[in-house]
Formats: sequence, C-alpha cells, structure tokens
Amino acid sequence: MTKLSFGAHPFLLGFEQLERLVERTAKSGEGYPPYNIEAVTENAYRITLAVAGFREEDLSITVEDRQLVIRGRMGDDAQERVFLHRGIASRAFQRSFVLADGVEVAGAHMEHGLLHVDLRRQVPETVVQTIRIGRKE
Repeated sequence: MTKLSFGAHPFLLGFEQLERLVERTAKSGEGYPPYNIEAVTENAYRITLAVAGFREEDLSITVEDRQLVIRGRMGDDAQERVFLHRGIASRAFQRSFVLADGVEVAGAHMEHGLLHVDLRRQVPETVVQTIRIGRKE
C-alpha cells in the first residue's frame, strides 16, 4: 500500500508547501527562551518571550519566507565580572514561528524583561468569481 503524503492529497490543490511548513515548525522545539502566544482580539495576536538580561540591541526580529525569526545574542561583558553563581541564562537563542498567509508583524517592544511581538491578521475580502463555460470550436 502506498502512503499518500498530506501535501499530495487531491483535495489540497496548491498546498504542497504545507507539509514542509509543518515539518519546519516541529523542528523548533527547543525550550529556551520560554514564550507565550495569546489572542488579543479575533485578528490580533501577541508572542511574548522572556528575555531577562537582553537589551534591545541584543535582539533581532526578521520575517523570512513567512517565518518569524527572533534571535538573541548577548554582548560578552562577563570577562570583567566574577560570578560566584550564574543562574540567569545568557546564551544565544533563535526562536522561529511560521506565519499563516495574511498574518503580519505589527510591531515589537520590550517591557520588564519581556519581548512582545504583535501580529495582525488581514482578513481578505470574500471574492465570488463566476466562470463562464464556453464552447470549443
């Protein structure tokens, strides 16, 4: 028996890329830094990452091929300091989130060690198109 992949199902025309998106999303399972995703309104979302110790200039936010990528890399000021205990994580990180079509980044801001990334979904207008059936001559 041949296994039919999800993206190759005959009812999902034009969704071949969906399977790749699901696989890419499943690979981003690392637990650092912790984050929340909340629905602010019906068409607005917020991703909040706990980035204690990071400054705005230590963080970058990009959208690459419908994928929101948040990276953090702290400056190396530990050489001047002597830690007796170092329990606050300061390692570099990369967090990725796949965005659906129509979802765009509305903005980002830092507050009390939390990075908030606001997303907005543009609701497309419903378009009904009538296709005329012609005769082949």
